Amino acid sequence: MEDISLHILDVAENSIAAGATVIRVSLRIDHPKDLLYLEIEDNGRGIPDRLKEKVLDPFFTTRTTRKVGMGLSLLAQSAEEAAGGLSINSKEGKGTVVSARFKYGHIDRKPVGNLADTFSVLIAGNPDVDFVFECRKNSSEFLFDTRQTRNELEGISLNAPAVIAAIRIHLKESLAEMK
Repeated sequence: MEDISLHILDVAENSIAAGATVIRVSLRIDHPKDLLYLEIEDNGRGIPDRLKEKVLDPFFTTRTTRKVGMGLSLLAQSAEEAAGGLSINSKEGKGTVVSARFKYGHIDRKPVGNLADTFSVLIAGNPDVDFVFECRKNSSEFLFDTRQTRNELEGISLNAPAVIAAIRIHLKESLAEMK
């Protein structure tokens, strides 16, 4: 994958396929510690114990449409290439937490990418799933929660074109302010 936002997209799509109704993505950049943390938590079905050892194997997937499952193994590789690592904590019937750590200044760390587009695509394609996006950069913090947006819309779908456009602009502007 070219950037971290694409890893977020892939893991979130896995969460949706696992029946998640709430997906929380937390991205934290800590310049003094030279670290970038990514955590994606869902309330989906979780990973059965018998499959936990296999989820990082790129040639294993539970999908019937293809014979490879590269997403988590590629995220692990990206983290390891940037002097970091990946951990997965999952409880069957409760959900999964995927955590990745990267050395922020490492020459091989993938760029963060276009988070506004990533979340806009996720929301547009999955208007009934709630997404919570928390971004912290040193002392700056930003939180976006589709549950709050949904309440403000009073019945208008989150994937209405005007709503998605407004969400994308809001995310883009809010994230730009953090730089």
